[in-house]
Amino acid sequence: MDSIWFQILVIILGGLLAVVLIASVIIAVKIIQIIRIVKRITEKAESVADKAEHVTAFFEKTATPIAITKLVANISESLIKARGKKK
Repeated sequence: MDSIWFQILVIILGGLLAVVLIASVIIAVKIIQIIRIVKRITEKAESVADKAEHVTAFFEKTATPIAITKLVANISESLIKARGKKK
């Protein structure tokens, strides 16, 4: 009688083990897919950040010449207006 219960227990545990193994394989595959997606997203984010750094560096380099040009333009406009008022 004990051998029958032992065989039933072995069959039940074998079935549960098979289910757990299949579920763990499916979960592992899904985790790997998610990791790949996250890796692609981080690579794109790094690319965008690099482009933003290049843009800010460009504006830093051109900000001073633009400011000087605006200053000269404002001074020349002021001089032109002052000469127009004197006449």
